[in-house]
Amino acid sequence: MLTADEKRLIRLSWNKVQQDFGAEALERMFTVYPQTKTYFPHFDLCPDSKHICCHGMKVVAALGDAVRHIDNISEALSALGNLHAHNLRVDPVNFKLLCHCFQVVLAVHLADEFTPQVHLAYDKFLAAVSAVLAEKYR
Repeated sequence: MLTADEKRLIRLSWNKVQQDFGAEALERMFTVYPQTKTYFPHFDLCPDSKHICCHGMKVVAALGDAVRHIDNISEALSALGNLHAHNLRVDPVNFKLLCHCFQVVLAVHLADEFTPQVHLAYDKFLAAVSAVLAEKYR
């Protein structure tokens, strides 16, 4: 559970998140965890491809919704969880992998602003996002 201070840290730092962070996280995930590519057979998976950029923007938009609804992430991401569980049938482990890669991208771009406190807040927040997306599989 996120504390009030952790929620504040996430909201403050989210203002620095850019649309291309999602594509960068996806590229990192496909490189580090190549098995995740199996869910994107119709994508051009080359760096900076339109497919990756477009899907990366969707990732950032979904995380932005979760930030805006940080007190009710489950409701905010319910439809996305249903889509991934029932239509796309994505292995829920991939949510954790992508969240980890997104956190690395945050650390790279926020640099000194990615303090241990911000790191902990995002770790908890992204774990909550992963859990919400995976709960539709039960």
